[in-house]
Formats: sequence, C-alpha cells, structure tokens
Amino acid sequence: MTPAQNMYPETTPIDNPDLAGTAAGCPPRAKDEKKRGSRAQGRLLPCRPCLCAALGLLAVFGLFGAALSDSNAEASDRLRIALQKTGTFSWELAVARGEEPPKEAGLDIEVMEVASPEAAKIALLGGSADLILSDWLWVARQRNFGEKLVFYPYSAAVGALMVPKASNIHNLADLEGKKIAVAGGPLDKSWLMLQAFAKRSGLELPRQADILYGAPALLYQKALSGEADASLNYWNFCAALEARGYRRFLSIDEVERSLGAEGKVAMVGYVFREEFAKTHAPALARFFAAAAKAKDILAHSEAAWEKIGERLGIADKAELALYRQTYIEGIPRRPIANEAADARQLYRVLAKTGGQELVGDAAELDEGTFYQLPEAVQGER
Repeated sequence: MTPAQNMYPETTPIDNPDLAGTAAGCPPRAKDEKKRGSRAQGRLLPCRPCLCAALGLLAVFGLFGAALSDSNAEASDRLRIALQKTGTFSWELAVARGEEPPKEAGLDIEVMEVASPEAAKIALLGGSADLILSDWLWVARQRNFGEKLVFYPYSAAVGALMVPKASNIHNLADLEGKKIAVAGGPLDKSWLMLQAFAKRSGLELPRQADILYGAPALLYQKALSGEADASLNYWNFCAALEARGYRRFLSIDEVERSLGAEGKVAMVGYVFREEFAKTHAPALARFFAAAAKAKDILAHSEAAWEKIGERLGIADKAELALYRQTYIEGIPRRPIANEAADARQLYRVLAKTGGQELVGDAAELDEGTFYQLPEAVQGER
C-alpha cells in the first residue's frame, strides 16, 4: 500500500470524543504518519492508547440484517458491509432496525465489524465485503490503479478550524506564528483545502505556523488543555469543542465553496465495485432507500436522538443538539451530477496542493467515480 493510499481517515474513530474509543480504533501511530508525510512540515504527535471503552453499539449491526431481510432468505439479495464498530452509520442501523422495513425490501445484510477505515478498505479490495464507507478521493485514486470502484454520497458533514472563545484569532493573518493542531496528518483533505484557501491570502500555513499532526481524539484533548491555538478536527470533535466554549473560526464547507464548490460536498460515501453495482442494482436501490428513510427519521425525531444521546453518553442537551444539527446539515440532498461537479473542482485543488503523493498521476477526477442509479431501478427505491 502506497503512502497516500493509507491517508484517508474518512470515518471517525469514535462519535463521542469524551468516550475516546479503543486503541484498536486509533489512527496509525506517528511513526507511520511520519513515513507518509515526510515532505510536509510540522510535528507529529504520537498516538496513545485511547482513554475509555468504545461505544456499546455492536449488537446493532447484526440486528439490522434481520430487520431488512426477507422472510424467505433464498429470495433476498445479500449485501456484505464492512464497518467500523463505531460511527454515525451505526445510528442509522439502529433506526432502521426499529422501523422494521417491509419484507419486500428483500435484503440479507451481513455486517463485518472492523477496527479502522483501513481494515474496511482491505476487506473491500480483498473481496470479503461488498460495501464500505470511504471518500471519493480514495475511490478516484483506486480507479487510477485499475480498481473499478464507485462512490455514492453518504454524508457532507465536515469539520472546522476551532479556536477558544476568547482567542485573538479573527482572520487568516492572525494564524501566522500560531500553533495549529491538524487531525489526520499532512495529507488530510480538509487540511490541504485549508492550505489552498489560506494561500490565496498570501499565507503559507505549513511554513508560517507551527503545525501539530495527530489522532483526532488526542488533538481534541490538546485543544481542551490549551496546548494549541487552533484545532482542525473532524465534525464530531468540533461539536464537542463548541459545547465546551470553543467557536468555529472557519468551517471547511466555507472553504469548499471558496474553492469553487456550489454547495455542501458529500466527501464520504458508500463505496463498492462497478461489477457489483451492475449485478445488484435493484438491491443497492433498496438499500439506499432504507438508508435515506433512516436519515429522514433522524432529522425529525427527538426520541431517536434521545436514544443516541444515551448510547454516546451525552447527557448535555445543548451538546447533543450540536451533534444533531451537524448531522442533519450533512445529509446529502443534491443530485449526483451536482456532487460530481463539485468533486471535480475540489479534486483539482487537492491534486495541486497534495501533489502526486496524494492523487497519483491523474490531474482530473475520473469520470466514473460517482455511481448513478440506473433509471430502470430508481422506481424501486
């Protein structure tokens, strides 16, 4: 696996930063990140064992399969999903289980629990899984390698550059000389877009600021302890910081628009092989319909979020409201063509900023990256 292939922390290691996850769910350690990001400036903070036990959502995965399966197993389409043990998708699985979808859904869901996004990718590429969550940048790179994968939008929720409420950072120029904590490493997508955005104002962040790279949970703790002036982290950690008095200095969706995107871009999506899509198009249509229904319920149900708060260990209603707001704002609602157009624009920016180490030899996003449901099966959703 090449350096850039292993640089996509597209799903969070845990949904409640205060619970922090388990060591198995941590991003790669600093020594591995150093190999991947040797040409980038900045200090790499070591990953340490996470602080507490992971969320107790494991039973949800197996039960989701039962909820969506046809009573006649022989008539059901099997869909093997490799997912992290934690993550927002588990919320949707729980909702779908409770809704008891109709038997005509005809889906036999098998979920493989994995410790990290990288393990899920290995499962997909190795043929032991049919579908995972990842981002279109990784899909495009794999297509450049000859792996015919496709992407279907799942979430447009993104992080932000967070600063303490009383911080004297009010514009980009104020970042010069400051200590900035960056989750995900030197080739993180949000970090590369932030660099491109700042460069338009004449600010070279890797050179003019003190950059700390590290695992999301660790950098969340560093921010709370005042060891960084600003923190660029994943959306769930940003919500937790905001609940503790931090303010959003700059949201990455604002950066995306400034770089040419027309709307909120779904960076994370369902990823599967082209061949599987050809032979299982109706099953995929039914699966996406069930997932959309679960998202709609989560967008409107107070009761569902009370249960999520219990699962995540969030007792504070204001904090849970921030989680809910960010989740809802990240629900993809745009046509695939619009998503693909914005992805092409952002890909050019990422390719220029991250270079060959990030995207390989392709200067443009592969046209086949985004999956479009065939018209013949769209009515089955």
